[in-house]
Amino acid sequence: MLTLRYARQTRAFLSPPSAAANTTTAALLFSSLTAQPYPFSSLYPFSPSSSDPISSNGSQSDIHRKEAVYYFREWFMSRKKPLYDRIFEILRTQDESSADSALSRFNLKLSETLVLDVLNYDKKDVLSCLKFFDWAGRQQGFHHTRATFNAIFRIISKAKLMSLMLDFLQNYMKQRFVHKVRYYNVLVIGYAVAGKLETALQLFGRMRFVGVDLDGFAYHVLMNSLVEQGYFDVVETIAKEIRVRGFQNEITHSIMMKSFCKQNELERGAEYLRGLVQDNGRQLSAIAVGIFVDALCKDNQYERAALLVEELQRMDLVSMEHAYGVWIRDLVKAGKLDGALEFLKDKQAVEGYVPDVFRYNMLIYRLLRENRMEEVYDMLVDMKEREILPDNITMNATLCFLCKAGRMDIAMDLYDSRVELGLSVNYMAYNYLINTLLGDVSVDEAYRVLRNSIEQGYLPGQKTFSIIADALCRDGRLDKMEELVLFTLDQNIMPNNLTYDKFISALCRAGRVEEGYLVHGLTNKLNKTSRKSTYMNLISGFSKSSRGGIAARLLIEMQEKGYSLSRKLVREVICCLCKTDNPEIKFFGLLEMQLARQQLSTSAIFNVFIDGAGHAKRPDLARQVYEMMRRSGVEPNLNSDILVLQSYLKSRNIAHAIDLFHDLSMRRHSRKLWHTMIVGLCKARKPEQAYQILKNMKANKLTPSIECYEELIKVYCDLRHYCKAIDLVNDMTQMGRPISSFIGNVFLLHALRNREVFKAWADLSRKQNLSPACWLLGHVVGVFSGSVEGNHDDEELEKLIQRCFHIDVYTNNMLLRRLSRKGMDHACKFLDRLHEKGYEPNRFTYDIIVHGLAKDGRTTEARAWMEEMFNKGFYPTEATKKIILT
Repeated sequence: MLTLRYARQTRAFLSPPSAAANTTTAALLFSSLTAQPYPFSSLYPFSPSSSDPISSNGSQSDIHRKEAVYYFREWFMSRKKPLYDRIFEILRTQDESSADSALSRFNLKLSETLVLDVLNYDKKDVLSCLKFFDWAGRQQGFHHTRATFNAIFRIISKAKLMSLMLDFLQNYMKQRFVHKVRYYNVLVIGYAVAGKLETALQLFGRMRFVGVDLDGFAYHVLMNSLVEQGYFDVVETIAKEIRVRGFQNEITHSIMMKSFCKQNELERGAEYLRGLVQDNGRQLSAIAVGIFVDALCKDNQYERAALLVEELQRMDLVSMEHAYGVWIRDLVKAGKLDGALEFLKDKQAVEGYVPDVFRYNMLIYRLLRENRMEEVYDMLVDMKEREILPDNITMNATLCFLCKAGRMDIAMDLYDSRVELGLSVNYMAYNYLINTLLGDVSVDEAYRVLRNSIEQGYLPGQKTFSIIADALCRDGRLDKMEELVLFTLDQNIMPNNLTYDKFISALCRAGRVEEGYLVHGLTNKLNKTSRKSTYMNLISGFSKSSRGGIAARLLIEMQEKGYSLSRKLVREVICCLCKTDNPEIKFFGLLEMQLARQQLSTSAIFNVFIDGAGHAKRPDLARQVYEMMRRSGVEPNLNSDILVLQSYLKSRNIAHAIDLFHDLSMRRHSRKLWHTMIVGLCKARKPEQAYQILKNMKANKLTPSIECYEELIKVYCDLRHYCKAIDLVNDMTQMGRPISSFIGNVFLLHALRNREVFKAWADLSRKQNLSPACWLLGHVVGVFSGSVEGNHDDEELEKLIQRCFHIDVYTNNMLLRRLSRKGMDHACKFLDRLHEKGYEPNRFTYDIIVHGLAKDGRTTEARAWMEEMFNKGFYPTEATKKIILT
């Protein structure tokens, strides 16, 4: 729970300056931040009262949003300095002569402090900083100091513009009119900051040769750079020179401490610090203490560091604020977040310690990462109350907090005001904004933010990019997706292969296969290899649009990329070629090319083309390939025989199929041939002929497969010849064959449609003895269809079915559909029970639920289920789409 202190902070933060006592307004704002979807209401002591002032023409939530935006905007704007903003605007937008004139009109009283303040205001805008530095140096009565030179050098160095910095120094070296002492000091500082220590030391030697020396500031910059670059042997020499000249001070001790710690000489560092303490702390540096505390933490000596901090605090020899900040930072880095927070609260309560903005930022980001949202909010409140000016990192953290709190309306308002606020959105905030918008199904807004992020030089991670590409493709916003791809290419950003592949596949699914082919051509030019699935989608798309030539060309290209071809894919291309002009030429041309490539064995290639011709309903071509196989000296195998036989059955050329079957069965005593013939006749809706072959098969002492029975039973049921289907079940079970899930599901499906199937069962059971398994299936059908009276609840029916045959996904869907007729609450409860058992819903499961809810008028629930369905990659059936749209 919040303490009273934090509650007061919240009120102070949320109340406008003109009405600090208006706690109702504060409560309204706080409520807006803690409203759904993030369940904060139980965490905070404020909530809107019934007397909240709500305008007649505006909703309460809209007022909350505006209040929240106002207070965050006010806080963010407090860091702005209008004069400095105007200076940088002039420097960015005007040429040199215009900028000089405009800046002169400000009548600035230039001083070292003012120049440093301007340079530090927007360090990232290096060019503008350089322009201002140059302009200031040309103003009468002002001369740049070592500190201003050091500041501009560090700005250039941090931006890693070393070539620019070296050019700057080279040009400065030519300015012989500059006073020698100042001239050498500036050069040594510049080369030291740039990391060119050899040059800096050479210049130092040259100036000593001509009888001039560095001042204390330059000595310390040089010494610090030597430590940073690891020139520890030279550090001692420079330190000695500093002592001799009387320049030694707190800065010297801090740099020496850094040197010891960088060399991991912690005991020497401890001795050095002890010496400073024994000198009554006259030159004890707060920074030196912080450096040593940090070194101890890095060496995993946290207890020793804690004791040191407490001991020095009691001695009261030096300000401990810097050491406190270091201690908090190292605790957070070590994952000791609770310890850092406890230490902070203790020091705030006892000593009034106020961390700097960097420590606040670190704590906020770590709390965000651990989803400790209440404490994030408390930190922001604390910063506002203590008048800590937010920096860019704080503002980005606030955006992340609002995203996590589910308040995208407030986050987007602040984001859209980023130019006015001087907010440069960082990588993390962009990811939060985009991913949260996508979670809210705000694809257009997410797309807009993504474009802005790329324009600003931030490319969200490939995962985020992939998610938004998925969303655009899923929603059919292919024009926007095309725009995004072209935009990223214009920015010299290459989306990964997966993004291109998803785009191409989406275009193919949308029937825009030519556009997909153009994008594919672009990826080839960029030396990006499309995935196998992309080739398959393109080939399938061109095959469906009767563009067999391109499909065949892509098939060859796919092989050249090292991908293997599936029989299904080749079959699809062959089917397309067989619908074009001169199909025989194209068919055999592709066959010759495949034989030449020899990616598969010769017999396998022949079989693939026999299969393709059969599916294209061209048994004549299949037979020609079969004969060609023989002429080539390749003996057709059983698979070849079966494929040719299937080609006749698929084209409904039953007479030729029977003749070929008799011929092949004389040469091969194989159950597979009989199986193929029975199944093929069933699919051709010739159950009587299939049944006759089944009897002959048994007479030849060959046992029919379960699939033979399944297909015969299915076709008899489809023709509503239920008695014959039941007779086959009885025949099969009397031989000891179990009832498969497929057979059981066929009867359940028909029982769901009508009661005739149970009536046939009842009639047949009176005329002949049914096997126990067959009788039980009949009883299940009776209960399922409602023909058998009795109170059979859902679980009892499940157990009854399980006794008869194995329950699979299809069975569960049948049960779900049956329950949906009783009421969708029953169906949803059943689905919950299935979830507990680990059952994964498929497309038809979702479709049954969506259809049932929509039919009951529960449209909101239906759409929520449909959204989950989309997220799983499933799409509703046409019947369900129709009922949702009406």
